[in-house]
Amino acid sequence: MTHKLKGDLQGSWACRVGYDLRIIFKFVEYEQAQAILLESIGTHDEVY
Repeated sequence: MTHKLKGDLQGSWACRVGYDLRIIFKFVEYEQAQAILLESIGTHDEVY
């Protein structure tokens, strides 16, 4: 499941992988192409 984040992480997105693994990322432009910038990977408590 992927969703937009709010508050201090506004502008970022979160993706759940498995039971307690989260990936925090942003959609960015890189060399004139759409890309994903990985910001954090870890458990729920680690990334939030």
